[in-house]
This record gives sequence, structure tokens and C-alpha cells, in this order.
Amino acid sequence: MNDLTKNLLLWVVVAIVLMVVFQSFSPRDGATTTVGETPSYTRFLQDVDAGKIRSVTITDESTFTANAIRYKRSDGTEGQVVGPNDPKLMDQLYTKNVDVVREKPQTGPGFWGIVLNFLPVLLIIGFWLFIMRQMQGGGGGAKGAMSFGKSRAKLQGEDQVKVTFADVAGCDEAKEEVGELVDFLRDPSKFTRLGGKIPRGVLMVGPPGTGKTLLAKAIAGEAKVPFFSISGSDFVEMFVGVGASRVRDMFEQAKKHAPCIIFIDEIDAVGRHRGAGLGGGHDEREQTLNQLLVEMDGFDGGEGVIVVAATNRPDVLDPALLRPGRFDRQVVVGLPDVKGREQILKVHMRKLPLADDVEPMVIARGTPGFSGADLANLANEAALFAARENAKEVRMDHFDRARDKILMGAERRSMAMSEDEKTLTAYHEAGHAIVGRLVPEHDPVYKVTIIPRGRALGVTMYLPEGDRYSMNRVAIESQLCSLYGGRVAEELIFGEDKVTTGASNDIERATKMARNMVTKWGLSDEMGPIAYGEEEDEVFLGRSVTQHKNVSNETARRIDEVVRSILDKAYGKTRQILTDNIDKLHAMSQLLLQYETIDAPQIDAIMEGREPPPPMGWGKSGKSGDKGGDAPRPLPPVGGPATQS
Repeated sequence: MNDLTKNLLLWVVVAIVLMVVFQSFSPRDGATTTVGETPSYTRFLQDVDAGKIRSVTITDESTFTANAIRYKRSDGTEGQVVGPNDPKLMDQLYTKNVDVVREKPQTGPGFWGIVLNFLPVLLIIGFWLFIMRQMQGGGGGAKGAMSFGKSRAKLQGEDQVKVTFADVAGCDEAKEEVGELVDFLRDPSKFTRLGGKIPRGVLMVGPPGTGKTLLAKAIAGEAKVPFFSISGSDFVEMFVGVGASRVRDMFEQAKKHAPCIIFIDEIDAVGRHRGAGLGGGHDEREQTLNQLLVEMDGFDGGEGVIVVAATNRPDVLDPALLRPGRFDRQVVVGLPDVKGREQILKVHMRKLPLADDVEPMVIARGTPGFSGADLANLANEAALFAARENAKEVRMDHFDRARDKILMGAERRSMAMSEDEKTLTAYHEAGHAIVGRLVPEHDPVYKVTIIPRGRALGVTMYLPEGDRYSMNRVAIESQLCSLYGGRVAEELIFGEDKVTTGASNDIERATKMARNMVTKWGLSDEMGPIAYGEEEDEVFLGRSVTQHKNVSNETARRIDEVVRSILDKAYGKTRQILTDNIDKLHAMSQLLLQYETIDAPQIDAIMEGREPPPPMGWGKSGKSGDKGGDAPRPLPPVGGPATQS
């Protein structure tokens, strides 16, 4: 029943109730006459004496003291009066030859009379029951004013979940981990026969966009079971006890549909460590968490309800939530490697009309560090670039331009820059590129541009040779040198008085990296392999208030001195490199001023002392082409921020 039908039915019921009420309170039919007046009993007797009455019908009342008299005059008019039970009246009527008919009174209202008498009361009671049921969210909907205690989990039937493992790529290990859940939901006896127990809950951990939610849907799609999905924030509202009530209701619904899967997305919204607030008390979120703990550990064996949760912050979850019997298995869904990225790209390219030059492996090698969501965005941006050109197919250069847009931001060619600013930006970016090319164990330079992109006036991007999971001291020191390359280039060319604020982001990143070398990574000889820092990103206000610094003032001063020495060493090395290659710095800056964007072939030619070729495709769109898009994503791009002047 839709909302329109409900509203119409409601108004019909209201109309009937009002009509019956008005009718029940309306005056009953009294004595009527066709001559326009209501005669009295005395007038009736006078008419009888005068011989004006032709016939009379007398009905005895239940009181036996009065009679209802209907009469008909000689002229054809009729009337009705109520008179006493007078025996003399009958003699008088016989004397005047009046036709007399005597009727018995009705013994009771009958069945329909009783129904009509009680109908207004029944309709009013039914109307209020309907209103209360609507307020409590009855009728299959949880949208009433009193429905805040109902679960908001969305149920998808076994035929509604269309996602399977074929739609999930790039996380083969995670698929194997959850594969046995599918086997259990399909054939529970396979495990129970040998005394095994399936995990009650599975916690999926990984960075954003790696496919945790997609993997949970694939489990339900493969097992062909109902799938309840809800967010952690849906449990908590302004009313006390609502979260716990919703948890109870959700598990009650799940037990009715067992075997099934409950998926809780972003469970850290409700599963954070208890006793963390300043009050440390029993707040609403903790009530919800307590109820969730009870429901997960209160299963009777073999109910077939599996809880799958996802979060990218497992470090803030309550330990009771992670113990065996609850979320006793953690599945890490990490960033895909080059093979995984190729598989993910093939999944997203199924619906795209691809040109013959598109190679997923080449794109995968050029996108290290991309998550599944990033790759989906890459394919979508490439399709949008092709649509803007009215192309019939998505070509490789569309993927290259989409990758550049994602990594560096959209080009801001409308941004007006003076010639002095362009020249300073060109030397700044050339300094980054030359130092990054000459220091050891540094990612090769991929592209340099002085076209404003995003918040930066210029960007220097590097080309990782492969996926990197850790760095040694030499690589970190080389990154420090390349970060200072832009600042040192400005100082050498324009003098110390002309140095701008364009290197603010570079200095900030270099300082943070050097401090991590000393306080976290143990890469300084002076301070040794000791962790001196404390976590600055407090998750819980209450717990951080009681923390005390574990570093004395003297140690903090020594840390600052060591950090300063590391940065001074990198700054001096960078200055020496650019001083020895000042001619290459001038040549690269002039090439940037000419073409605005250069890539690896031009950089190689300058560093080898050859005449650089013009960028591929330059003159058509004002941007450089590259070699088939084989250009992997850098570790964070280096370049002047928006504050560069």
C-alpha cells in the first residue's frame, strides 16, 4: 500500500466517523404534520369530537403510560401525537366511527441496530490504533516518529546481490581468507562434522578505497545469502539507548534470515576504545558497543549469522571487540601491487571502448600506490577526456592525461603569471629535477612543468622504478637534497634577498622527514635507535590528557640540534650539486620557459649535454607527450605550493 492510498483511506475513515457522530447526535424524528404545524393532544381530541379524524394507529410505548398516535384526517392530512394511556379515548373513537389500528412496540434494536449504535465508537478506536501504529513505524516501514529504536540495516536478498568474486581484483590473499566463509554458508556441515567452528566475525582492515565493502558484497553474492548492510554511525542518535536497541533489532532480523551476513561499515564510529572520554563514563556509544559485544558472543551454535566489518583505523578499536569469539579474524586488504593493479584496471575497462594502443600493464606500472578507487577514477577520467574530444575510443594518451590530472591537479592555464614569476618558477623546478637526477638511489625524474596545477605553481614529478615499501638512509638523504633543490636554485640565481616563499612546503616536508629520522626511525648516529617522539595525532582526548612527555628538555634540545645538522648537511650538498651544474640549471630553465612542460627525453638530453628534442605533441595542446604512458606515480610530487610568488 503506497502513501497515496494510505492518505485516501485515512480521510475516508475520518469522513465516515464524522458523519456517524453527527447523525448520532442529531435530534430524532418527532411528530410531523403536513399542514406545517405540530398539533397538541388537546387539538387531536377536538378534531376527534368534530369528526375530522378518519383513521388512527396507536403504538404502545414500553413505559405503558403513553401511546404514540398516528392519525389521518378526512382532508387527507396526517399527524402524530403522544398521549396518555386513556381508556376513554378508545370509546370516543368507536363512537365517531374512526378506523383504529393497534401496533405492538418493537422489542429491541436488532443486530444491525446494535452495530449502528456501536459503529462510531469502533471507528474512533480503529482510527487511533491506526495513528499509533503509523507513529511506531508499523506497516513495514521504519519511518515513523517512534521508530528510532528500529534497525536501519538495509536488507538485500540473495537474488539482489549481483557482486561476485569475479568483480573483485587485486586482493587475491584477502579473497582466499574469506573464501571459507562462502564454503561455510553453502555447506555448514563440512566444518561442523570435524568439530570446527567458523569465525563469528571478520574484520577487514585496509586503507580507504581498497575494496573492503566490495569484498563483503562479493561474499554474500557468492554464498547466495541475504546481506544486511549498515554504517557504524547509524547506531548512535540523540536519544539514549537507541544504539543498543538498534543492535538488538538488527540481530533479531538477521536470525530470522539466517544464514546471512551482517556488514558494518566504518565500525570505528561505534567500536572505539571504551573509557576514553574526559568523563570516562557510560556514554551512548559505549552502550551500543556493549550491546554489540553481547550479541556477537551470545550466538547459539550454528545460527549461521556472520558479522563482517570494515575499518581503516583498527588501532582505535576496543580490545574486547577483537578477541576470539567476536572479530577473531582480521583480513588485511592493502594497496594492490603491479599485478593487482593490472587486474583492477581490466575490471574497470570492461565497459570502455578501448583503442588498440591501450595496455593495462603499462598503466599499472605507471600507477604505484594507487588504490582500487583511484584506478576506477583513472578509468573514468580517461573516458571523460575521450568524450570531450568526441572520440569513439579511449586511447592511451587519454589515460596519460587522466593520470597527470589525478597526480598533479587540473591545469590552470588561465592563471596569469608575470615573466619574473615564470622565470623564478622555472629555476625552482629545474633545481628539483637536476638534484633529483644526480643524487643516489632517487627516483628518476618523469616530468617537470611550470603550468600551474592544483595549488602549485609548478610541479616536478619522479618516476619510481617499482613498488617501494621501505627506504634506507641514503634514499632519505637524497630526498632531502631534492626537496631543497628549488630553494637553493632560487638562492644561487637570484640571491638570498630574492628567495621567495615558494619552498615553504618543501621545507616543511624536509623538516618532518629529518625529525622522523631522529625520533622514530633511529637513523641518526648521535641519538641512536631510540623512539623519542610520542604520538601527536591523539585519537582520544581523555587518554592524551594524562600522558606525560617522555623526553627531557635536554634531550629535546639535542634532537633539534641533530635535525638541524641533518638538514644543513643536505642543504650544503644540494648547493654543491647545483653549483657544479649551473649550466644545466640555466639550460633546463630556458627549456621550461619555452615549452612549459618537459619530460624524460628532454631531461636526459640536458643532463648529457645534447640538444634537447621538442616534447612529443607540443604545439597541439601545449603539453608534452610521453612514451606510451609508461610513467608510474611518484612518491609525493615535489613542487612549489600555491604560496609561491
